[in-house]
Amino acid sequence: MPPSPPPLPIDAVLGDLAAALAAGPNAVLVAPPGAGKTTRVPLALLDAPWRGDGRIILLEPRRLAARAAADRMAATLGEEVGGRVGLRVRLGSKVSARTRIEVVTEGVFARMILDDPELTGIAAVLFDEFHERSLDADLGLALALDAQGGLREDLRLLVMSATLDGARVAARMGGAPVIESEGRAFPVETRHLDRDPQRRIEEAVTDAVMRALRAEPGSVLAFLPGQGEIRRAETLLRGRLDGHPDVDLAPLYGAMERGEQDRAVRPSPAGRRKVVLATSIAETSLTIEGVRVVVDSGLSRVPVYEPDLGLTRLVTVRASRAAADQRRGRAGRTQPGVCYRLWPEAATGALEPFTRPEILSADLAGLVLDCAAWGVADPTTLAFLDPPPAPALAEAKALLAGLGALDGDGRLTPQGARLRALPLPPRLARMVVGAAGHGREAARDAADLAAVLVERGLGGDGVDLAERVERFRRDRAGRAEDMRRLTAGWAREAGRGAPAPASGGGPSSGGGSSSGGGPSSGGAPGFGELLALAYPDRIARARARGRAGEFVLSNGRGGALDPASALARAPFLVVAELVGKAAAGRVLAAAPIDLAAIEAAFADRIDNREVVSFDPESGSLRARALRRLGAAVLGERVLPVPATEEAARILARGLAGQGIERLPWSKAAAQWRERVRFLRDAEGEPWPDLSDGNLAGTVEDWLAPHLVGIARRDEIGADRLFDALQALLPWSLRARLDAEAPTHVAVPTGSRIPVDYGAEGGPVLAVRVQELYGLSHHPVIGGGRVPLVLHLLSPAHRPIQITRDLPGFWRGSWAAVRAEMRGRYPRHPWPEDPLTAPATTRAKPRGT
Repeated sequence: MPPSPPPLPIDAVLGDLAAALAAGPNAVLVAPPGAGKTTRVPLALLDAPWRGDGRIILLEPRRLAARAAADRMAATLGEEVGGRVGLRVRLGSKVSARTRIEVVTEGVFARMILDDPELTGIAAVLFDEFHERSLDADLGLALALDAQGGLREDLRLLVMSATLDGARVAARMGGAPVIESEGRAFPVETRHLDRDPQRRIEEAVTDAVMRALRAEPGSVLAFLPGQGEIRRAETLLRGRLDGHPDVDLAPLYGAMERGEQDRAVRPSPAGRRKVVLATSIAETSLTIEGVRVVVDSGLSRVPVYEPDLGLTRLVTVRASRAAADQRRGRAGRTQPGVCYRLWPEAATGALEPFTRPEILSADLAGLVLDCAAWGVADPTTLAFLDPPPAPALAEAKALLAGLGALDGDGRLTPQGARLRALPLPPRLARMVVGAAGHGREAARDAADLAAVLVERGLGGDGVDLAERVERFRRDRAGRAEDMRRLTAGWAREAGRGAPAPASGGGPSSGGGSSSGGGPSSGGAPGFGELLALAYPDRIARARARGRAGEFVLSNGRGGALDPASALARAPFLVVAELVGKAAAGRVLAAAPIDLAAIEAAFADRIDNREVVSFDPESGSLRARALRRLGAAVLGERVLPVPATEEAARILARGLAGQGIERLPWSKAAAQWRERVRFLRDAEGEPWPDLSDGNLAGTVEDWLAPHLVGIARRDEIGADRLFDALQALLPWSLRARLDAEAPTHVAVPTGSRIPVDYGAEGGPVLAVRVQELYGLSHHPVIGGGRVPLVLHLLSPAHRPIQITRDLPGFWRGSWAAVRAEMRGRYPRHPWPEDPLTAPATTRAKPRGT
């Protein structure tokens, strides 16, 4: 007889919860960390009359949490897992005819309900840690509510969470009652440490952990965003723990062997303590014995799907306020504790209140396929707490249609049913099903390739997927053995109904997809050819002029490898995983593929065309014959530049993009533009806009027609450019241009002086003052409306006066100017009355 379990805070509300589920089918339970909801609630519901002989399904977000919950409940009953408490996860199940509580991961439940919509033999489904809002949990709840409404009115649904907007969830569940538990949390002192943003996060966490070890007793749980940071922090700490021989280091993340995970969770031996370096896997569901200090980096790594590129990338983000509270609570599960937060206290208020639901930023292809299997072509008609975004839905439907999984009405096709039969993302299922058309060996290769992609850490974390698969096949650890049994099953399932391999073993389309294609280079397909079945949009070619390891993907994204990697020298790759920005992502997983395989697999999608482009470095056109798969160039050869209107437009656009001012303007053309601009400023329309901006924006209209047959900037003569510019002015305005904005103005000496229309303040006439003697009126242009700005010059052509009123100058300032100039230029005439003096360009004769 097992000892009675110690009391837990959740016990106080178990009666209310039982009453709620007796009165109605749904309920929401909100209980803080440490309340005991995960293990006490399922056991408390075993005796509920409505259960009959049905099973209770407890959903957990991760395998580690599922195992821990099953182990603890079985221990409470004095049994082993597989008795009344069972476990069902991807890499192994322990259930029996006696099982009444079955702990499953959220992904497993989604397949359970899709395979059996009535959930035969199941009395209740409990969604634990629902606040994590995984895609599988949201889908599972939506399908369960749909089944409850149409097939199983007696089915009980309970959503449990530590931090959740309970009222919102309850409303989606038909106004279900919300039961709240106060929980039990020991006091936790929060200490904020400012972190230098220039330092790597693992360095800051290492410093905080060492500070905590010196200042506090007990074990330390440190949260970092991902496996890479954990391993680097582990290395740093091992170099600094010489003074702490009683401290053990224990990494904890999803891609670890079960034994390593268990070592991190179980209590430390007497007289020792540990530092657990964990991802968000340790936020909920787990009690790590002995922990009373938490170090929180404040960061999480989440997947974000980019529908326009068809890629999911991992992004490091600030943890939500709810997640930070969950992490802090880990320090107070069993005793008073301390939490070190690596951000200023004031920044906490700026954190997002809750973790962003995965459905808002995930690849929805799997969800759409599952909904189609459920009989729902439009997922938005299901009771999702947050509706899936329209762009991601559209992209998912397009992908599935391209894989042959959906028909034109969004219904599941026979090919889609084959993909759904495999517990894999649709792309990888397409790879395995397609490979099965080439025989059992190809199917097994594809299944193993899928395994190392879905089960993180399996086969290592190297970029070369072929090497990962080989390491996976040699691995004798328990997780690898379990996974190999699964992949054998995937290959067998994919082979059911597959067409017989083509003679000679060459690849075929493997299932009739119209766009996925299939390698057909002869012989058994290589890993790159197999991967291309899943990711035809991620064929990558090495950049022609880039450094080693730089690639362009067929979807337009850039990717890079370590130049020292063997794959960096491959001419072509198929990329399975990529992180970072679209222009320059980092390739995490790929396999090489040869050109012949690409051409055989995607012959119907390769575009052969002649392309003319502008080379900004030389300011010239280049013509090439290109063979492209999307944005990836498979081959090219140089061609002569064609003398076509389209080539002229490309040259014009390219030159305009480098700046209109760089064109070979002559002085006459520049002045002509200024004259037209002067009249446009004065009158507006109908004078054309000849500003740089407008000329650049309309370059295809006015310049391109004059560039046919020209391939380089330096082939454009100034006369040709001037001709193109003048064509912008209608004939009806050209006479007015010459009359109202003349290039030169005649002065009393008969000289024709050029007008500067580009000067500030208006058109300027710079003229020696002696040439204006006898002129009684001020020179004007613009049909007599605009006075010229006169820059009166000395005999040495230096300015002596600026005026817009020449008669006024003669009457006023002239006397002072005359007095000064006579002494400086005595050989030139300076009459007292310039209005009666003859204009001249000469000095006085000698002796006068």
